[in-house]
Amino acid sequence: MENHKWTKPVCGGEIIGGHEAIPHSRPYMAFLWISVQNSESWFGDNFPFKTKTCGGFLIREDFVLTAAHCNGRAIWVTLGAHDISKQEWTQHVIPVKRAIPHPDYNDKTFANDIMLLQLHRKATLNPYVQTIRLPRKNHSVMPGKVCTVAGWGRLGVNAQTADKLQEVDLEVQNKDACLHLYILPFNNTLQICVGDPGTRKDSFMGDSGGPLVCHKVAEGINSFGKGDGTPPLVYTRISSYVPWIEKTMSQFKLQGPGGSARD
Repeated sequence: MENHKWTKPVCGGEIIGGHEAIPHSRPYMAFLWISVQNSESWFGDNFPFKTKTCGGFLIREDFVLTAAHCNGRAIWVTLGAHDISKQEWTQHVIPVKRAIPHPDYNDKTFANDIMLLQLHRKATLNPYVQTIRLPRKNHSVMPGKVCTVAGWGRLGVNAQTADKLQEVDLEVQNKDACLHLYILPFNNTLQICVGDPGTRKDSFMGDSGGPLVCHKVAEGINSFGKGDGTPPLVYTRISSYVPWIEKTMSQFKLQGPGGSARD
């Protein structure tokens, strides 16, 4: 077997080697604006908070699924967006009522990197805002499968973030492609290795939490990569967490009716 250099992981998200998505062709996509405590603020104690962004996807009218490392002190979810630099009439901005990271999430190893976000109220479903299906329990995405990821992350390692939703096709890899690549342990039961190392198609910083979509089913959650814009990447394997997702959502009733386009 080829020897691999151990690599420190970086949270995933940037779309490299892809293209702009057809506007609103992925109505399940969510853009997350997250307020986090900034212990190393450039502005001193007068500005103790900073922000970061992530991706996510709507799985019930009042629940978005994303990565656990996308947590923060406050989160706002934008649904129905294509160009996040504009206040499109299709957009709904809804604050998160409750962030529920997996109880076994490890912020050192990124194990169990999955989180449910309960919205303050349910979204109004329409052609621009839709839910996406989850896989069956323990369903496996086989190596060689070509799936799609999307997000508003950077277009290159040193490039700016994208205003318009980008997408790229990535091939699911054999576990060996990730097993010896990262300094962190790779668990094929709970994670998916994604992206042909012979290509420059990748996702990187800025849009963690976005879905790996295969045949209109969300199979994975963008978790981490090498940080240099080259594949493969590690995605959380959603099928292993379906019982937890269903049990957790069942504890909360649907929130009240959807609000106006910008709230």
